[in-house]
Amino acid sequence: QTFLAIVFGPCDKCSKEKPLRPVYIKSEQLSYCSLCVEMGITPKHRDLPGQSFHERLSNHQLFAVHQVAERVEALGQFVMKTRRTLKGHGNKVLCMDWCKDKRRIVSSSQDGKVIVWDSFTTNKEHAVTMPCTWVMACAYAPSGCAIACGGLDNKCSVYPLTFEKNENMAAKKKSVAMHTNYLSACSFTNSDMQILTASGDGTCALWDVESGQLLQSFHGHGADVLCLDLAPSETGNTFVSGGCDKKAMVWDMRSGQCIQSFETHDSDINSVRYYPSGDAFASGSDDATCRLYDLRADREVAIYSKESIIFGASSVDFSLSGRLLFAGYNDYTINVWDVLKGSRVSILFGHENRVSTLRVSPDGTAFCSGSWDHTLRVSA
Repeated sequence: QTFLAIVFGPCDKCSKEKPLRPVYIKSEQLSYCSLCVEMGITPKHRDLPGQSFHERLSNHQLFAVHQVAERVEALGQFVMKTRRTLKGHGNKVLCMDWCKDKRRIVSSSQDGKVIVWDSFTTNKEHAVTMPCTWVMACAYAPSGCAIACGGLDNKCSVYPLTFEKNENMAAKKKSVAMHTNYLSACSFTNSDMQILTASGDGTCALWDVESGQLLQSFHGHGADVLCLDLAPSETGNTFVSGGCDKKAMVWDMRSGQCIQSFETHDSDINSVRYYPSGDAFASGSDDATCRLYDLRADREVAIYSKESIIFGASSVDFSLSGRLLFAGYNDYTINVWDVLKGSRVSILFGHENRVSTLRVSPDGTAFCSGSWDHTLRVSA
């Protein structure tokens, strides 16, 4: 059997200097030029005129990530410890986000409080009491000069941050977004001027922060939208969302259209996060698995799971290199997965209740996890 791999590389057949790609013949890897590849493919595997993209794709064998990465060196011993514990919330921590300065953290809780922390000193720099409990979403503005938050009030509110003494942050509140059900997630785009929101009403929306005007709405989910993540490139005009309909959907922010949809999970998708290059994303679900989807191949390429893991994954994030996937679970643990090998490289303990939120710092040197045990932990 002869088939094309999905990767390109440096002709073992004609010895000519040409662009090459790896070809696998009975599992042996050879590097052939395009002409030799074409001559070597049997008629059974040839692409026929008029075939759709997916029909052509099915003619060639595709691999899971761990099969392609068989020869990649395994990771060494992985050690991370809790370096700081942030205490101050009176109830379950539901969401957190890092500031671009790599130091400050904003967190929100079931007690209705939103707190801005200095992760180095563990000091609380700002605190806001929301008019509702279950503040399920919070985000730091790219400039670090504002935060956004919301929850059961169905709104996304933006608070400017200043360092005046006795400041009344509630007086400076700006209500930006209004949904018809709870706010489940929010994220600023690449500026402070626009914000993306996800809601229990089954929609996502893009808003202008200054005017509060709805710029674009995204309809397609069949149930509550629980999470979203913006594509990492500076000019990124796409984002991914996940929800209770078990679907992960990729959206074009300019047209409002869904451009890709993936439905391989068996339960609610609690978290989605783009791979650092923007060519893939990971998801965590109540089905106790995390999955990796390649946007160029338009398919799932990896599943991160073990028979011993029976609790749902609540939050996922990649290391800065993309080699590691951190996943928080409802069994109080954080599992660290080797993205290429598909194996678990570490289990982190410390929280005394389910891990609800997890984010790697912008410089990749640490990550922060929030839990229903009322605390946040910074690990490095």
